[in-house]
Amino acid sequence: MGEYIDDSIEETERRFDSQYTINEVNLLGEGTYGKVYKARFNRTGQTVAMKKMKLGSEDEGVPSTALREIALLKELNHENIVKLVDIFCSCKKLVLVFEFLENDLKKYMKSLGRHLAPEAVKNLSLQLCRGIEFCHSNRIIHRDIKPQNLLIDHRAEGGRIRLKLADFGLARTYSIPVPRYTHEVVTVWYRPLEILLGSPLYSVPVDLWSIGCVIGEMATSSPLFGGDSEIDTVFKVFQKLGTPTVEQWPGLSELPDFKPTFPKWAHRGWENIRNTQAQVGATGIDLLEQLMVYDPKRRISARRALQHPYFADADRMEH
Repeated sequence: MGEYIDDSIEETERRFDSQYTINEVNLLGEGTYGKVYKARFNRTGQTVAMKKMKLGSEDEGVPSTALREIALLKELNHENIVKLVDIFCSCKKLVLVFEFLENDLKKYMKSLGRHLAPEAVKNLSLQLCRGIEFCHSNRIIHRDIKPQNLLIDHRAEGGRIRLKLADFGLARTYSIPVPRYTHEVVTVWYRPLEILLGSPLYSVPVDLWSIGCVIGEMATSSPLFGGDSEIDTVFKVFQKLGTPTVEQWPGLSELPDFKPTFPKWAHRGWENIRNTQAQVGATGIDLLEQLMVYDPKRRISARRALQHPYFADADRMEH
């Protein structure tokens, strides 16, 4: 019986592999659990991104993060979320096949000399908020929003530039009450203060802070809080947005990594943060302020962000 099952798995694997042509030289990226290659779906000639994960012993099985990514992506069908087109899973390996997008936001900004037009900042911000609102309405927190995980499609319908959320490896479905999640999430520059200061509980507002960081980066052409460690990032936040007080953020003093001896900086004002005023205007600054409220309970939701006046004319703009 065991031999029959093994043969079936091997046959299925051979059949799956024969559907794709993969060039091992075309390595697109490497993560904790495996490598991503550029490949071709032989039947249509379509280019795809193939994420190959080698599994450890049979006892270990598929990593929970990988299973989570599969379950989440199968549920999410939205124009601003990368599409999972095929899956192969056995006790030895897991392969996820995604639609292929040439660019991510980091590379796209670099190709433009890191300068985006104000209309592009607005439209990409709107698409990012739409993708996250869809995630949150499906009870999913992404937890790793950063330019490298935002894919850019130049060939979208009508010649428009489409932004798509990718890499749901750290995403979690959330429930009430919110369980204690790991803190090894969200690249440190885009990590909200509640996580940086050790809050044992957090929820969907973490994604909204990260969105604020990305919008700010698109506006200023460089990361807002480019610290070289967690504490350095905390101080970068304080230097720009001011050291928080317990009046602003009830419960701040109870956070494990908060220290009353932290240096006291005043808010610099967004108008004094490079290019922000020119790039997003007064309404954009108001949205940034609501996205980057220190107290997560007071931070704007994705749904409310979509209704913000900053986006009032976004759909009429050409990229």
